[in-house]
Amino acid sequence: MWLELQIFGFRALWSPFYLIFVLLLSAVYFYITGPGRKKGTDRPSGAQQFMFYTGMLLLYIVKGSPVDLLGHIMFTAHMTQMAIYYLLFPILIIKGLPTWIWEKVFEMKGLKAVLTLLTRPLIALLLFNALFSMYHMPVIFDFTKSSEIAHAVITTVILFTAFCMWISVFPPLERIDRLSPILKIGFIFANGVLITPACGLIIFAGSPLYETYSEAGAWMQAMSLCVPADVLNGISASLSGPNYFTPMPLIEDQQLGGIIMKVTQEVIFGAIIAYIFFSWFNRERDTIDPLPSQVQTDS
Repeated sequence: MWLELQIFGFRALWSPFYLIFVLLLSAVYFYITGPGRKKGTDRPSGAQQFMFYTGMLLLYIVKGSPVDLLGHIMFTAHMTQMAIYYLLFPILIIKGLPTWIWEKVFEMKGLKAVLTLLTRPLIALLLFNALFSMYHMPVIFDFTKSSEIAHAVITTVILFTAFCMWISVFPPLERIDRLSPILKIGFIFANGVLITPACGLIIFAGSPLYETYSEAGAWMQAMSLCVPADVLNGISASLSGPNYFTPMPLIEDQQLGGIIMKVTQEVIFGAIIAYIFFSWFNRERDTIDPLPSQVQTDS
């Protein structure tokens, strides 16, 4: 498949402009947390820097590398993108930014009221899962893939709600830490339940759901989101659809994509539940008064 993908050219495969965007974000983070930070503000720890830069690497992989191009060819690749983009990337950025940056974000005019409302756990939980499920309804999915503006706006809005949802689990500020550890575990479990219907619809559908992958015209329109127009026009006559690149039947690709999304979600959620539980257990253990040492008496 890799040799076949070469027909789309370097820009479609590696998105150099998106790479520049990601590098600029990384450079801004390096400057404002390092040489450009104000007196009295702490430099992020090594762990925080590692998480932020790892998040930037994942961002480029899912939105700028050949994975993004594959996401327009195979539904399996698309769902892998979604799992990383919405369920892992926000956590790394939330944990990677120091507290004083979050203070500024939550105090920004126009954002303060919105963030205060949308980071409330119940609202964040319902909003993210509702938008994620609606996005994968065939009519909305195909519309999103038909327009560059619609695709950018809709996926960015869902990403914003994903950040709001994860802030309920990993609050960067003490004043917005609204859930106890046991409620955070319940919150994550509820996320897993609410995301299941969308995955189930995809896994158990008896026929291909999305014209983006099954109709040549809709597929070519979707490919225009990541392939330069001159390149696409030059090769369009020789392409009939995604089946040119993969022998996997559409329905199997669709089912595998739903399974990958569900399994990846379970792995990420399970790891987070374990992290919260053991952090809570260790904190509680440290607060228990130690047993008094036995007094040894001289015989």
